[in-house]
Amino acid sequence: MSALGPACRSVPGIALALALAAGAGCGTDAQRTAKAPEATAPPLRPATATEVLQAVRAPGARMTFVNAWATWCGPCREEFPALMALARAYRDRGLRLVLVSCDFEEQLPAARRFLGEQGVDFETLLKSGDDMEFIDTLNPRWTGALPASFVYDAQGRLMRFHEGKATYAEMEQMVLQALAAQGADPPTGE
Repeated sequence: MSALGPACRSVPGIALALALAAGAGCGTDAQRTAKAPEATAPPLRPATATEVLQAVRAPGARMTFVNAWATWCGPCREEFPALMALARAYRDRGLRLVLVSCDFEEQLPAARRFLGEQGVDFETLLKSGDDMEFIDTLNPRWTGALPASFVYDAQGRLMRFHEGKATYAEMEQMVLQALAAQGADPPTGE
């Protein structure tokens, strides 16, 4: 059993995953192709925790917001629109969003579809490697529950961590607190 996502291992979460899988087979091939948002979503690239941290430390951002999520996790799906709104609101102010899907191999079509529906137009990482090593590398305080959010400064230092579903205001507060801790003039959210 995966260590990731104990908070999301509920009957409704499993029912949602099963419903998504069942719905994937509905309609004709032409109908599925015409409606396939996964065709517009960028591919998922497998990444270890070390590779996630390399993406965090890549030049070009004042701050990086990492979100670990999965399609089978109801709270992850619920917070996703706010996460995308935050990324749009703060992109011009130096915020980079790194998404890390914790979906399993058989759930990748659902993950791609979900990313397409959410308008994700940048690379998304797919958790690979040992669960506990992945968790401990990103933050030893992380229990593995999903969703999980991590805010890093431009040098790749972890500034803020939040486990569980967050609202837009909570995510924005994480970003503003991290900016203030860096001595940056915190921008006003939109």
